Amino acid sequence: MVKIEKLINKRKISKIKEFELERYKNFLESSYKNNLRHSKANIATFPRWNIISGYYAMHDITKLFLAVKFKIKIEKEVHATTIDAFKELTKNNELLELINFGYKEFLSLVQDLEEAKKERIKIQYYTNTRYLYEEYKRRAEEFFNRYSLNFINKMQKLLK
Repeated sequence: MVKIEKLINKRKISKIKEFELERYKNFLESSYKNNLRHSKANIATFPRWNIISGYYAMHDITKLFLAVKFKIKIEKEVHATTIDAFKELTKNNELLELINFGYKEFLSLVQDLEEAKKERIKIQYYTNTRYLYEEYKRRAEEFFNRYSLNFINKMQKLLK
């Protein structure tokens, strides 16, 4: 719990007040389910958005888990802090590997966007070549099934 104390002292996490817990839980539950539906719906049409939405579903259900089981709310540097708190409190290596992979994929897409912004030559995250579309579609299907859906299913069991 030493690391949790440090996260509290740095104001990266806080204890949820009892009166806000239900509203926070409802928001995160709705958010992860919406993101998961969005991810599934966009596998073929917008594969990169599938990965982003799939990761956000994983991220939101992790925050929900931390809120329900430990009464913790993530305040700052939300992506890294969520993973740090989860790592410290669960010790579940399989789930940690899944969310870490999702986070890395998300960061890769953010980096793509930053490079595109700097270059000012790309309008979307990827060019419209058939090869790249098929590659991202394949990655999106794998990401959804192997990481997002797998992680969500396991987290839902932990939440029961």
